[in-house]
Amino acid sequence: MTADVFFWNLRASMKAPFHARMRSLLKACGAHKLIREGDLAAVKIHFGEQGTTGFLRPLWVKAITDFVAESGGKPFLTDASTLYVGQRGEAVSHHLCAARHGWDPLVLGAPVIIADGLKGGDETGVPVNGKHIDEAYIANAVADADFLVSVNHFKGHELAGFGGALKNLGMGCASKRGKMQQHFSTGPTLVPENCQGCGACVKSCKVGALSLDESTGRISIRQELCVGCGGCFVACRFQALQVDWRIGVQEFLERMMEYAKGVLRTKDRPCLHVNFVMDVVPDCDCVGFTDAPICPDIGVLASLDPVAVDQASMDLVNAAPPLYPSHLPEGVKPGDSKFRAIHAHVPEHMGLEYAEALGLGSREYNLVAL
Repeated sequence: MTADVFFWNLRASMKAPFHARMRSLLKACGAHKLIREGDLAAVKIHFGEQGTTGFLRPLWVKAITDFVAESGGKPFLTDASTLYVGQRGEAVSHHLCAARHGWDPLVLGAPVIIADGLKGGDETGVPVNGKHIDEAYIANAVADADFLVSVNHFKGHELAGFGGALKNLGMGCASKRGKMQQHFSTGPTLVPENCQGCGACVKSCKVGALSLDESTGRISIRQELCVGCGGCFVACRFQALQVDWRIGVQEFLERMMEYAKGVLRTKDRPCLHVNFVMDVVPDCDCVGFTDAPICPDIGVLASLDPVAVDQASMDLVNAAPPLYPSHLPEGVKPGDSKFRAIHAHVPEHMGLEYAEALGLGSREYNLVAL
């Protein structure tokens, strides 16, 4: 079934400035009819890792939080903690990072709530019954929300190939345990030279998978006991326990799409997806820096279908002229896959085909320009 994707090409005027055009875009999707009075509305966002400058501008997102509030909802900005060591691995640092990047509740009319709690363990199990995932572990604040808006900076991604609505849902809405379940099926890996033998990770492990080896003074891991909660990553201050990235890319993408299914099917609530196809850079806003864009700014797309909005965004990026200097190799032409030119390891459809097979939406779309 063909899905409608609404598109604004960024043209504006005194009579129709940014805020007004965004309101028209969101209203065209019919989102205002889906928000009930008093709905607690999760606006899933990426606040940007420290050092990154290409994350979405808070002023852009204010148009969305204002729209939700005008429609009767109570918006809150949210994200879940990361697996890697950075500024967003637990809620205290995550909040401070968001504040430094301008995500001010008094300006945006929406508080910042870290969805999986203080240390990334606040989660809800959602049955998925997928090829890889039986039960998805979704961050509580996302799982409990009455309405969900995924607000996405459409760009490349070093592992998934690209990041848009589906990645923001599948990976971004998962708890630490959920993120680990998507990345690999074994426990963490030990970097022996980093281990200080402090035992902090042992205390954090509720299942006894970690122990301190008295003969070496370092940590020992019993992988068969590990449940993949991710608590040891937060506990270790020396980066001795790290993510094991051994899973294949195709399986990773399939796991991520199964997690997106878990998020979308939670409570069977309505969801809106907004892709900002602007500052289209090669890598995620997690990497700690922002490279040059690979194509011109294109616009903002919105849809009730996450597969369609990602496919439409991908098609527009591929059709756009390449920008140089950038990370793009020489010789890329309009119509070529720009993300695969940079991230050659990813499969052709980058998970979109599997997402469609799971029933998350349609890759066939009707692009409706405002």
